This record gives sequence, C-alpha cells and structure tokens, in this order.
Amino acid sequence: MSKTPVKAHRPEVKPKKALGQHFLTDEDVARRIASTLDTAPDMPVLEVGPGMGVLTKYLIADGRDLRVAEIDTESIDYLKRHFPQLDSRILGTDFLKLDLDRVFHDAPEIAVIGNYPYNISSQIFFHVLDYKDRVTLCSGMLQKEVAERIAAPAGSKARGILSVLLQMWYDVEYLFTVGPEVFCPPPKVQSGVIRMTRNSVTDPGCDPQRFKTVVKTAFNQRRKTLRNSLRGLFPAGVPLPDDALLNLRPEQLTVEQFVALTLMIYPKE
Repeated sequence: MSKTPVKAHRPEVKPKKALGQHFLTDEDVARRIASTLDTAPDMPVLEVGPGMGVLTKYLIADGRDLRVAEIDTESIDYLKRHFPQLDSRILGTDFLKLDLDRVFHDAPEIAVIGNYPYNISSQIFFHVLDYKDRVTLCSGMLQKEVAERIAAPAGSKARGILSVLLQMWYDVEYLFTVGPEVFCPPPKVQSGVIRMTRNSVTDPGCDPQRFKTVVKTAFNQRRKTLRNSLRGLFPAGVPLPDDALLNLRPEQLTVEQFVALTLMIYPKE
C-alpha cells in the first residue's frame, strides 16, 4: 500500500512565475531531500531559494551552520517571521552572483542544497562548478530532464555539456523522482533529486578551459561525429589524426576520453 503524502499548509507567499517558483508542499519529500546531506553531517550549508522554508526547517533541526540565499522579498519576510534564528543568515541576493569564497571564507568545505528554480537550474550548477574546490557536496531537486542529464553516463542520449563538465569533478547520483502533485502551483514536468559528491580529482590531466572548449564545441553539433564537429579546433591545414575517438559522437565519450581528446587537439607543451 502506498503511503499518503504528508502535506504542509498551502503557501502564504504567492508563487511568482518570473522567479520560477513552485513551492514544495510535501513534508516527506522535504525530509528526504534534507537527508541527502547526511553524508556530510558537520559541513556548513547554503540553501538556494528556500521560499517558505519547507526544506529549511529540517536543515535547522539538524543544527547545521546554515545560510540561505533568497531574492524574493516576500519570501524573505516570511522566513524572518517564521525562522527568526535565520535573520542574520539570510542572503538577500541572487545565488548566481554570490561569491562563495567570501561568504564562507572560514570554511574550507561547504554543501549546497535547494529546491532549485527550474528556469535557472543549469546556471546554478555552472556556478557551483566555479567553486568546485569549496563545494564538496551539492544536492537537491530540479527538473527531472535536467537531473537526468547531469547524472547521464557515457552512451546515454541524455548526456550533454553539463554532464561531462560536472562529472569531471563530482560523482553524481540520481536519487529519486518527484511528481508535480506535491507542488503549488504544480509544474508541468516531473522533478528529480540528485546528489553530487566531490571526487578526488585535483589535476584533470589537461587544461580545464581547453577541456571545456572541446566539450562545448562537441555537444553544440552533437549529431555530427567528433571528426566533423571538432575539425575547426585542429590546426589549419594539418590532417586530423587517424584515431577511433574521432569517429564517435560526443554522448558516447567518458570524461577520460574527453581528456584524451583535449590532449589530442592541445598537446601538453
């Protein structure tokens, strides 16, 4: 027998379409998302887009060193009324503009969590990637299609730029799927919860910026083989190497193969 979801109260803050707000109303789902941080119980946490705090209250209950980033003034007012202990820890600014090194200057490692706005979820994870040496755990809920893309292994049609760039530095787990009925207003899509844990890579074996260029160029023409999509990155007038990697399409490659491809185009000096 399936368990009946435990619902929170209906939203007191009006969801704003421009901010991509869909407020989670299921306490069980909120509790499960909060539990994704159990692998790092003592780590300071930044929650992105707490809204009315359905997830926040479970993070507070764990006694965590918690800060929250919220740009909706109505949500900020709500959080201050219902979570007074957060007052000085509410960062009323866009997460995409936050300097995490400054906010957490005294913490070598932090975790990021949230029910991420679907309209900027990819940008959020690119911003996390900019702080890969500080953000050692990142989890939360986003549109299922994007969550699956981030976790997609080599060979999956869902694999894309974000998959490869994140998997270079993080071990990614797709944890569970959430239906639209547990939100207000319900989104038109399903949601997925993932967890990313920083791996042991410190030296990827190639220049990270050139790696990024190769990955983006390859996926921008994903229907072509790499021999055709990457031709412009090789020196003009020089025949392309007779390498089997170039006969593949980008979604077929592992991170390690993309490193090899980068070194093929940009040999170490």
